[in-house]
Amino acid sequence: MEAVAEGLWGLADYAEEEGEIGKAVKCLEAICQSHESFLPIVEVKSRVRLATLLLKHTHNVNQAKSHLERSQLLLKQIPSYFDLKFRTFSLLSQCYHLVGAIPPQKQTLLKALDLTASLHPPQVSVRLWACNFNSQLANALIIEGDYDSAISALESGFDSATQLGYPELQMFFATSILHVHLMQWYDDNSVQSALHRCDQLWESLGPDRREQCLGLLFYNELLHIFYQLRVCDYKNANQHVEKLDAAMKADSQKMREAQRLTNELNALNQSLSRPNLPNRERSLLSSKHAQVQDHLSSMNKTNSSGEQPLEPAYFGNIKRSWQDKLVLAPPPIDGEWLPKSAVYALVDLMVVIFGRPRGLFKECVKRIQSGMRTIQAELEKLGITDGVREVDLQHSAIWMAGVYLMLLMQFLENKVAVELTRSEFVEAQEALVQMKEWFIRFPTILQACESIIEMLRGQYAHSVGCYSEAAFHYIEAAKLTGSKSMQAMCQVYAAVSYICIGDAESSSQALDLIGPIYRMKDSFVGVREQASVLFAYGLLLMRQDEYEEARARLAKGLQIAHNSMGNLQLIAQYLTILGHLALALHDTVQAREILRSSLTLAKKLYDIPTQIWVLSVLTGLYKGLGEIGNEMENEEYRKKRLDDLQTKLADAHSSIHHIELIDKVRFEVQQLHELDIKRAMESQSMRVSLDIPESVGLTNPLPSSSASRLLDLDNLDNRRRGKRKI
Repeated sequence: MEAVAEGLWGLADYAEEEGEIGKAVKCLEAICQSHESFLPIVEVKSRVRLATLLLKHTHNVNQAKSHLERSQLLLKQIPSYFDLKFRTFSLLSQCYHLVGAIPPQKQTLLKALDLTASLHPPQVSVRLWACNFNSQLANALIIEGDYDSAISALESGFDSATQLGYPELQMFFATSILHVHLMQWYDDNSVQSALHRCDQLWESLGPDRREQCLGLLFYNELLHIFYQLRVCDYKNANQHVEKLDAAMKADSQKMREAQRLTNELNALNQSLSRPNLPNRERSLLSSKHAQVQDHLSSMNKTNSSGEQPLEPAYFGNIKRSWQDKLVLAPPPIDGEWLPKSAVYALVDLMVVIFGRPRGLFKECVKRIQSGMRTIQAELEKLGITDGVREVDLQHSAIWMAGVYLMLLMQFLENKVAVELTRSEFVEAQEALVQMKEWFIRFPTILQACESIIEMLRGQYAHSVGCYSEAAFHYIEAAKLTGSKSMQAMCQVYAAVSYICIGDAESSSQALDLIGPIYRMKDSFVGVREQASVLFAYGLLLMRQDEYEEARARLAKGLQIAHNSMGNLQLIAQYLTILGHLALALHDTVQAREILRSSLTLAKKLYDIPTQIWVLSVLTGLYKGLGEIGNEMENEEYRKKRLDDLQTKLADAHSSIHHIELIDKVRFEVQQLHELDIKRAMESQSMRVSLDIPESVGLTNPLPSSSASRLLDLDNLDNRRRGKRKI
C-alpha cells in the first residue's frame, strides 16, 4: 500500500506542475477515501497535502479545514512527527482565520504553542514554529481587539527570535509590536519606545542585510510615516516618503528587468528548439542562454529566501510568485503584511497625502491614477467587477477585498480634496459619487467610510456656498465615528460653516461647537486639532470685532500650522484673516506684506476662492491708501477670478449630482447579509489613521457673496453680537 501511496503522490505532484489541480486533488482523495487501509501517517500526509492544494488554488476553505481537523485527530495517535504536527496546526489556524472562526483559531494556536514549549531542548525549527504561532495568535487577538495580549504574543515571538540570534526575525516582531501600538495608542512613551527599538534593530542590520529585507524596509518606513501622521510631524515624514518612493521605483525597475530576461530566455528556448540548427549557431545560442539564465538566477536569489515557503500566505489564498511578495520573515512564518501591489498603492497614497497640502497637484493626480489602476486590477482578480456586491464575495476573499476597497476609498477621498481645493467642483462630485456607490455595494466592509463620506459631503457643500447643508453633514459625520480626533475636526468644520452663515444664531451654534474642543485641544496626539480650532475661534472673534484677541489666537495657530503641518491651504487662509485684521487695525504695511504672501500661496494651490478673498481685502487696502492704479488692476483681476468661480459654481449647481450630495439626509444602504466580516471591517493592517480629515484641510470659509459680509469689517452692523467667551 505504501507503494500505491507513493505513486499517487507522484501523480499529484506531476498534475500540479502541469496546472491540472483537479487531477492532483483526485489522486490525493483516492488515498483519503480508499476502502483499503493506509497507515495513519500516510493518510495524514495526504490530507495535509490536499488541504494545501485546496487553499493554494481554490476557495474550498471548509473542505481544507475538514481534512486538517481529521489529520489533527490522527496525529494525536502518532508519536514524534513534530514538523508535520506544526504544519497541520499552522494550516488549520489559517483556515479558521479565512472563515472568521477566531475562537477555534486561538485554541489551535495555544495547543501548538504548548507543544513547542514541551520539547526540550528546543531545536531551531521548533523556535521558528513558535515564532509562527505567536505571530498568528497576535493577529487573531488584534481582530478581537485584545491589544495587550497581542503585544504579549509578539513579545514572546521577539524573545524566541532573540534566542535564535536572528536579527531580521527580531525586526519582524519589533515592527509588528510598533504596529499594534499605533493602532491602539495607549501612551506616547510606549509608542516612542517601540519606535526606537525598531530604529536600533534596523540600524544594527547594516546596509548589506537591510538591502535583502525589502519587505521589512517598506513595513518599517510606512509605520514611521503613520506615526508621524499621528503626531503631525509632516516635515520629517517627507524623508521617509522619499525613501519609500525610491525603493518602490528601484524594485519596479528590477522586476521589469527580470521580466525582460525571462522573455529573452523564452525566445532563446524557442530558437534552440528549431530542428536542423547549425552547430555554430546552436553553440552561440546555448552560451547566450547560459548567461541569461545565470543573470536571472542571481536576481531571483537576491529577492527570495531560497527556502520553500509555507503555503498559503496568511492573508487571502491567491497564489503569487516571489516577484509579487514583500516577505517580512523567513519560513515557516513566510509573513507578509500586505501583497506588494497593496504596499505599492500605499506608497502612492503617502505621496499624495504629503504632496497635496504642499500644492503638488500634478504629481498627486498622477499618483491617484496610478494607485487606483493598481487597486482596480487587484479587485478584478478577487472577482470584484461591475455589479458585484458584498453578498457575492467568497468569505475567504473578504479580508483582502477589504484592504483594497479601503485603499480605493482613501484615493477617492484625496481626489475629492484635490478637486475642491482647485475649485473643480464637478470632478469632486464625480469622485464623491464613486465613493457613495462603492459604499452602497459594500456597506459592511466599508462601514467605517460612512463618516468620511459625510464629512466630504460637508466639504463639498461648504465649497459651493451651501453652509447650512455643510454643517448638517459635518455633524452627521461626527455622530458616525468613534474617533475623538475625527469628531473634533468635523465639529470645527461645522463651526466654520455656521460662522459663514453669518447670523447671530449660527454664531452661537459655532461657539457651542468650538468651546469643548478648545478646552481639550492640548489632549490630542499631534497639533492638527489645535491648529484647526484656533483658526475657527479666531474667525469667530473677528466676526465679533474682537480684533486683538482674534489676532493673538490666529498668530498662535499660524505658527503651529507653519512649523508642524505644512498645509499651504490652511496657512494661506490664516494669512488672509491676519492680513484682514492688520488692515482693520490700520497696520497697512503688515497687511500688504501678509496678503501678498497669502495670494502667492493661493495661486500655487489654484485656490480661486481664497484668491478672491485676498484680492477683495487688497482692493480695500489700495483704496484706503489712494493707490488707484493698484486698486483698479487688483479689482480687474478679482472680477476675472470671480467670473471663473461663478462659472464653476454654476456647473456644479446644474449637475445631476448636486442636490443628492448636499441633501440633508444620509445615504441609505441595505445590509445585504449577516456574514461575520468583522475582520474586514476592522482590517487591522489598515486601521492606522491615514484618512484623516487633516488631509482635507479647512476649505475656504468665504467662497461666495457672504465674503463681503465678513470682509467689510468697517461696515459691520453696529449691533454687537453676543460675545460669549470660551
